[in-house]
Amino acid sequence: MLQSYYEVFNKDLPTVYQRGCTLSDSHAPVAAAADADADAGTQTSARYTPATAIAVVVANMVGTGVFTSLGYQIIDIKSTFVLLMLWLVGGIAALCGALTYAELASRLPRSGGEYNFLSQLYHPSLGFVSGWVSLTVGFAAPTALAAMTFAAYLDSSVSHLVSVNRMTAALALVAVVTYVHGRNHKASGGLQNWFTVLKVLLIVGFVTLVGTTVEAPQTVNLLPTDGDGTLLLSSAFAISLIYVNYAYTGWNSATYIAGEVENPSKSVPLVLIGGTAVVILLYLALNAAFLYAVPMAELEGRLEIGVIVAQQTFGSTGALVMGGVLSLLLVSTVSAMLMAGPRVLQVMGEDFRLFRRLALRNASGVPRTAVYTQGGLTILFIVTSTFESVLVFSGFILGLSSLATVLGVFVLRYRCGVDRQAGSYRTWLFPLPPLIYSAIMIWTLSFIAFNRPQEAAIAAIIIGLGFISYLLTEKYSAIERKPVLKQ
Repeated sequence: MLQSYYEVFNKDLPTVYQRGCTLSDSHAPVAAAADADADAGTQTSARYTPATAIAVVVANMVGTGVFTSLGYQIIDIKSTFVLLMLWLVGGIAALCGALTYAELASRLPRSGGEYNFLSQLYHPSLGFVSGWVSLTVGFAAPTALAAMTFAAYLDSSVSHLVSVNRMTAALALVAVVTYVHGRNHKASGGLQNWFTVLKVLLIVGFVTLVGTTVEAPQTVNLLPTDGDGTLLLSSAFAISLIYVNYAYTGWNSATYIAGEVENPSKSVPLVLIGGTAVVILLYLALNAAFLYAVPMAELEGRLEIGVIVAQQTFGSTGALVMGGVLSLLLVSTVSAMLMAGPRVLQVMGEDFRLFRRLALRNASGVPRTAVYTQGGLTILFIVTSTFESVLVFSGFILGLSSLATVLGVFVLRYRCGVDRQAGSYRTWLFPLPPLIYSAIMIWTLSFIAFNRPQEAAIAAIIIGLGFISYLLTEKYSAIERKPVLKQ
C-alpha cells in the first residue's frame, strides 16, 4: 500500500524529485555542482566551519525565553526538582529531534532545512509550503521580535545615561547584521562566532557569580522528594513543558546552512547534537542559579526573572547590568536567524524559476539577494509592529513541518534502508528518538489546536494558501535545475 502510494505520487515528477534510493550528491544537482566547485578549488574560508554551525544552533536556541518563563512555571509547580526536570525533559525532546535530523542531514546534505527534507522525502509541494511560510513569516517575525527585545533591554540599561529610540536601535541592528551576512562567509561566520562565544561566556559568568556571591542561598533539590512524582505527571507539568519547548526551538538551525558547511554529511550531525547538548547544560545551569539565588515566592508570576536575580545578587545596579547583558545575548540570536533564514529562500530560488533571483550569489558564494530579502522583511515587521500576531500560528506551522520531517526518517529507511557505509550517521537508539519527539510535538500541537483555535485556523488557512501558491508556481515556472546564478 505504501509502496504503491509512492509510485503514484512520484511517477510524473522530475528526476531530481524521484523518491528513489539515490540519496547521494546526485539528489540535488544544483547543490552538488556548488559543492563540487568548493571541493575542487574553493578555500575553506568560502564555507562555514563546523564551529560556526554550532554557533548558529546555540545562538538560535538561547534567546530571552530562559530568562522570562520560570516565574510562570512556579505558579503551579513549587518543587525545584520538578522545575529542573521540565528543562531536562524539554532538552531531551530537542535532542531527540536533533538525533533524527542528524541522520536526514547526513544523507540529504543540502541547505534549506525542512524545505529540503520534505521536498525529497514526501513531495515538492510539502517542501514548498514549509519554505513559503519561512519566506513570509517563519524567520522574519521572530527575528523582528528579537531585535525589538534587544532594543528594549538596551534602553533599560543605559536610559540613565542616554536616550535610546527603540525602533531606531532595532532597525540599526538588523541593517548592520544583514550587511555583514551579505558580504562573505568569513565576515558572516566571524560575527556569529564572536557574539555566540560572548553569549556563552556571559551566561557561564552569570551562573558562576550567582553561585559564589549569594548571601542567602535557597535549597535546590536535585533528587525527587515527596509529591514530585505526582507533579511530574500533572497537567501543570505538561502545560509548562509547552513553553519550555518554545525556549528550545532552533536546535535544527544548522540544517538550513548545511550546503555551506565544510563536509556536511559528517559535520552537520555532530553540530546538531553538540549544539543542542550545550544549550541543555546552559539552561539547566541558569534555572538552577535562579532557584538558588531567590526564594520562589519572589519569582512567582514574574516575567523579568533574570533582572530580579541580578538585582538580588548584585545590588541596585544589578538590573541595569542584566539589561545590558540580555541585549548583548540577543545580538547573536538576530544574527543566527538572519544567517539561517535566507538559505531557505536560496534553495527555493534554485528549484523554482519564479524565485530564481533569490538564488543569486555574490563572488564569495553568499546568497546576497536572499539575505537582503530576509533583512528587508524583518525591517518591515519592525516598522509595522505586526510580528507578535503571527508568532503563534507561524510556530504552529513550523512545528508541523518539524514533526513531518522527523517522521520522514521512517520514510527514508523504508524506501532506502539503513545507510551502513563507513562513517555514515545513523540515529542513535532508533526508533526511540523520533518516536519520543513526535509524541511530545503531537501533544503540543494538539494543545494549541484546542486552546488557541483561532491561531490554528489561521495556520490552516496559510497552509492552504501555500498549496495554492505551489500550484500557481508550478503552472508559471516549472521546476528546473540550473547552475547557480552568479552576480
